[in-house]
Amino acid sequence: MSTETADPVFETDFIKEMVRQVRALDTYGQYSAWPPGKILEPFILTKEKKAEIPLTGDPGDIIVARVKCLYNAISVLIEKECKLMAVPLVHLTHEGFGRALVTVGKLVVIDKTLRDVHRFGFPSLSKMKDEADKLLAIALERIGSYPEVAGL
Repeated sequence: MSTETADPVFETDFIKEMVRQVRALDTYGQYSAWPPGKILEPFILTKEKKAEIPLTGDPGDIIVARVKCLYNAISVLIEKECKLMAVPLVHLTHEGFGRALVTVGKLVVIDKTLRDVHRFGFPSLSKMKDEADKLLAIALERIGSYPEVAGL
């Protein structure tokens, strides 16, 4: 039995959407035969791997694409929950600092400051899902508090 069939995290909407987002970036179809665990492996950054990365550095295009995948996936889940279009915006400097915003209508539902993006990753898929769940809960709470602004 593989870890993917044993781990319930692979059955969550968030992980399924992350796999879809990464596959959407695969212009040559290399990931089509890959299992979800292998596709999402670059998002896992253990303490040992993180220690190998210098404290300062510029994020490459691949890392920036991973950050965008995360916020795109969260935006899709917001849309699924509230039936309103969620628009992600990730703005980074070449040094890896910036912001991730998600708007619904005229309402900013997620506003996350990004630092050291060249070291972007999570200790495990469960931790990545937990972070996404937190952001999703905040977004849905804001939409519930200001539905007239979200509907514009």
